[in-house]
Amino acid sequence: MIPSKRNTSQKTRSQKGTLAIVGLLFLLSAMFRLATEAGQVVAEELKPAEETSEAEDEFASLNSPDLARPEHLTKALKAIQDREARLKEREMEMEKREQSVIAAENAIRDELKKLERAEESLQETLTLAAEAAENDISQLTDVYSNMKPKDAAALFEQMEASFAAGFLFRMPADSAARVMAGLTPEKAYLISVELAGRNADIPLE
Repeated sequence: MIPSKRNTSQKTRSQKGTLAIVGLLFLLSAMFRLATEAGQVVAEELKPAEETSEAEDEFASLNSPDLARPEHLTKALKAIQDREARLKEREMEMEKREQSVIAAENAIRDELKKLERAEESLQETLTLAAEAAENDISQLTDVYSNMKPKDAAALFEQMEASFAAGFLFRMPADSAARVMAGLTPEKAYLISVELAGRNADIPLE
């Protein structure tokens, strides 16, 4: 069947809809990966505190630490140093996690930009192909319209009814009428059914 302008428009909208669905699935996948990275960071934050070091345990075991006593002061300083070391290690780990999340966000943005460029390129290709097909069909329709009705009818008699209806639908009404008049009653009926079916789904209100 020769596609009408309406069919071509519907096909283009369907293709754009497919691209939108693919883009949405890709975006959801990227958001899931980002949420996973962020969830790992939050989980790390909510982990129970690590076990204290031996120096901290030893210092905590003192009933009444007297910082004036050298041994107590040494234990206190050691406990503080161990605590600071663990906090620093923890901070470095969090920075690495943050960098991972940032890297994931950047990767998502890059992939989305690539998808947008690919969609634009595909849409341009589809538009060019649709325009080329439309031009070819229009030129062929003009050829049939300018032929002698008897000769055009002989050609349309050999076509499939749906194929012939596509051209007759585009031809000027007077040219189409002369071609239909030259067809056999059986062929004219089949083509008429095809033409009537094209508008069957149009709402009346």
